[in-house]
Order: sequence, then C-alpha cells, then structure tokens
Amino acid sequence: MTENVPLQWWRNLVSVGRGIFWFLLLGLVFHLIWSSYRMESSRTKTLARLQLERNSRVIAMIHREDTVSILGVSVRRSISIEDSEAVLRAIRLTPSDQPIDLVLHTPGGMVLAAEQIARALLQRRGPVTVFVPHYAMSGGTLIALVADKIVMDPNAVLGPVDPQVGGMPAASILKAVAAKPTARVDDQTLILADVAAKARAQVAAFLTEILLKHHPKAKADALALLFSEGRWTHDFPITVQAAQKLELPVSTDLPPLVYELMDLYPQGRTEKPSVLYVPFRPAPTNQERPTRISPAAASGW
Repeated sequence: MTENVPLQWWRNLVSVGRGIFWFLLLGLVFHLIWSSYRMESSRTKTLARLQLERNSRVIAMIHREDTVSILGVSVRRSISIEDSEAVLRAIRLTPSDQPIDLVLHTPGGMVLAAEQIARALLQRRGPVTVFVPHYAMSGGTLIALVADKIVMDPNAVLGPVDPQVGGMPAASILKAVAAKPTARVDDQTLILADVAAKARAQVAAFLTEILLKHHPKAKADALALLFSEGRWTHDFPITVQAAQKLELPVSTDLPPLVYELMDLYPQGRTEKPSVLYVPFRPAPTNQERPTRISPAAASGW
C-alpha cells in the first residue's frame, strides 16, 4: 500500500528545514568564533605596534560593557581579581628596568585588585606611563597616581578614590551617623560606620604611600585626603586642567595608536547606536588640488 503523497512531501520538507536550521546554526557559531578571533588578532597586532613605537611593555586594561553569547546579554566589567592576576603576571614577565605603559579605561572596581596593581607598579625601577583615553575612575585613578606620567585625552577624566561600603559612600555613612545621638542609631548602622571609617583610613594611607613616589610628605598627605575624604560624589570628574592644578604629572600627547586600540573594544549593545557620524577627509587646499592638464600638454605639444 503506497504512502499518502502529501504526507511524504511534508516529511521531506520538514527534513530539509531541519538541515537548513542546523546549517544556519553552525554558520552562526562559526561566524562568532571567527569574528572573535579576528578581533583578538587585531588587538594583539595593535598592541605590538604600540610596543614597538614606544619601546616598552604595553598592558591594556579596558573595561567595556560587553555583549556576550548569541542572546546578546550585556555585562558591565570592572577591576577584578582576575585583572590583577593578569596584570601582575605581565609585570612579573617584564624586566624591572623596562618601561611599562598601561592603557587604562575603567569605571573602577575592587579596591584590593587596584591596590595590588598599584603596588606592583610602585616597585618598578623603569618608568611607568598610564594612558587614559576616556576615563579612569575610582580604582583606575588609584592606579594612575602611581605613574611617572599620566597621558590623557584633553577631555578624559579621573575621579575620586573615596571608598564605598555596602554600595554607599563611606564619608556619607559617617556623616549620617554623626548627625544623630548614638543611642538612636541601630547596631547594624554603627557597625557599618565603623567599617566605613576603617576603609577611608586604609585608602588614605595607601594613597599617601604611592604619592610619596613623586611628592613630599606634606603634599602626599594633602592629596591623599583630597582624593579619599568624600569631598565630591564618587563619579565627580577630575579634568586634565584640575589634575594639573593638583600638580599631577598629566599631559595630553596621547599616541594615535591608543585611539586605534580603543576602536577594537566596541561597546556591547543590542540596540541601534544612539550616536552616528561619518568620517571624512578635509577638503584639499589649493596647493593640494591637482591642476588640469590640456590634451595638447598631455600629448607633448
């Protein structure tokens, strides 16, 4: 007895559809793997070019909001223990007298990780330069303060290094507790205030230690207090001009290759970009414009 022809046709169609689905899925996976490989290769080549140009060890610590997996889940990155492990390994594999350049783009992160990186750079004999193409806030600023030179984009910023406890500024916790009689403050808040006081003292002491590399004791103490006391909000921008007024070793001659490297760390997103522009070349000057040649001149007449 022969099988129903429409049913057989439908089964063949489903089989072809499954084949197409798996083919497209494998193609998508291959595309993601190949794109990731190409991006990593481009980053490595750009770092190598920057190292050759600078004759230094270049380390990039760039924290973007990355889009991971085929579902497009965004993950915001910050300074972590994994970062400090990688940076410390790179520093350890670099001769002590060789210059180190650190490209830094970060909102901050773990105080412990930032202090580990800063302490390792502090022990270097060779010069340390930190490049800040956009921003290095909180723990990023702490690392930058170790550098012999801080090279920033003219519009880049640093930030305060005031510690945060339980997601709140340590200085604000202490101020809130001091405004009330102790009897009216619950035990949990008192414990939080005690931790906040310790955190602020510890960060100030470490800042003084690293600032003594470039400043006398009185100046180092004053700067450490300024950065850690909670005078500003945690995201307050310290501009190039403000940093120079504080006598930090800041300049703005950022190498073009640093911008090229940043282009290889695109911001992860699942939506259309909100900022668009079309690169253009300036119009040629009169001297650069080609002159028209008559047919007679072209033929040698």
